[in-house]
Amino acid sequence: MTGVRPAPVPAPPAGPVPRRRWAALVLLCAANFIVLLDSQSVILALPRLTDELGMAPVDAQWVLTAKLLTFGGLLLLGGRAADRLGRRRVFMAGTTLFLLSSAASGLAWTGGAVIAARAVGGVAAALMVPTALSILLNTFPEGRHRNTALAGWAGIGGIGATVGLLLGGLFTEVAGWQWVFFVNVPVALIVLLLTPVLISESKAAGQHGPYGVLGALTSTAALVLVILAVSRAAGSGWTSGQTLFPLAAAVLLAGVFAAVERRSAAPLLPPALLRRSTLVGGNLVTLCMGMATFSLSVSVAVYGQAVLGHGPMEFGALQSVMSFLAFVGAYAGQRVVTRMGFRPVVGVCLVLLCAGCLLLARVPADGSYLRDVLWGLVVFGPALGAGTAAASVAALSGIPERSSGVASGIVVAALQIGGALGVAVVTTVTATFSGPEPGPAGLTEGLQAAFTTCAVFVALGMVAAALTLRSRVKPARVR
Repeated sequence: MTGVRPAPVPAPPAGPVPRRRWAALVLLCAANFIVLLDSQSVILALPRLTDELGMAPVDAQWVLTAKLLTFGGLLLLGGRAADRLGRRRVFMAGTTLFLLSSAASGLAWTGGAVIAARAVGGVAAALMVPTALSILLNTFPEGRHRNTALAGWAGIGGIGATVGLLLGGLFTEVAGWQWVFFVNVPVALIVLLLTPVLISESKAAGQHGPYGVLGALTSTAALVLVILAVSRAAGSGWTSGQTLFPLAAAVLLAGVFAAVERRSAAPLLPPALLRRSTLVGGNLVTLCMGMATFSLSVSVAVYGQAVLGHGPMEFGALQSVMSFLAFVGAYAGQRVVTRMGFRPVVGVCLVLLCAGCLLLARVPADGSYLRDVLWGLVVFGPALGAGTAAASVAALSGIPERSSGVASGIVVAALQIGGALGVAVVTTVTATFSGPEPGPAGLTEGLQAAFTTCAVFVALGMVAAALTLRSRVKPARVR
């Protein structure tokens, strides 16, 4: 032996090469787009779907809720599977399952069949979305380029919501409610074909232990029971057995989840991540934003159609101003975050979100879109886009590569779970506070209370931000 060391072999570059990473971002955003499109378009198709399949109104809501619950409840498991099994592999598996569930939803012949297919679609989304966000984090280094990519990711939500509302009404009126689901099939197929070309395989090294299936199932079941209890409270009362029994069972399952997590060698919520104040704070803010945003969107749609008398297609176009401004706000917000840090952006956006909710809380029974709705949407929209982007930057700042899938799952789960809880609470508030007189006047009283409740959700986000997002450090720039 001469003692001469061999020259080190350079490590291969991680993820797509630079010239392909923006194309990869477009592909990942397209996957996020079809998931959001599927969630939004079915809202306008629901009345006709319910009539043709002979579903009772109490059962029809589960066409929306089934996907939301499995989506939010299994996101952490999806993120972990991506880190362990390979991010590209899990992303393609989720996209394939989403394609099949969309086709099954369009072919469903009973209400039970479409609800089951939607639940499977939620499982598919739980695999696709956190994996796509994890791939994004490992494709773009922390700093200006990642902030731009995250803004695009957040902004595509506004486009998906807008296009979903428009296409949902169009397909339902022209071709039938089935095409609200069938439209997902060709887009998912294109994503599947391009994924091996644009995205390299990656996984976290050195991770062992259980996947946390029991924890995921118990937490999801607890969430289902909470939503069920809150939904029943409007009709049976908060002190009835139909409300209290599901809540008690949810508390029991939450205790089981906590025990499983405490004993697990690889918990779904790793303690090391939960000790990051920015992760906790960013996700608490995202949770509160999700509660306010989903609830406000549903309440505005009810007010526009049931009180103002607009048709689904017409009001979908009118409501799209909020989604468009959210997209603009996401890009403007990420530039400010890069220069000033995420905390001031989150604070200003929460104030504007609360102001938008309070403006809408003044809607009258004899109102109009231009006078009573538009300005609330104009204030709420850009704050939603910028605030979501800033909260995502805060939550994912400094996350190590081996935990990016789980952290991404937490971020998306916070938004989905917040939406599920917010809609359940606001639906109950609307039913409780609606006036005794039938028609628009009584319904408007309940909707005013609903918009005020949305403002309360945002106020909770302000408290969470003040207590947890203390860092004023600016994100590192990429040289």
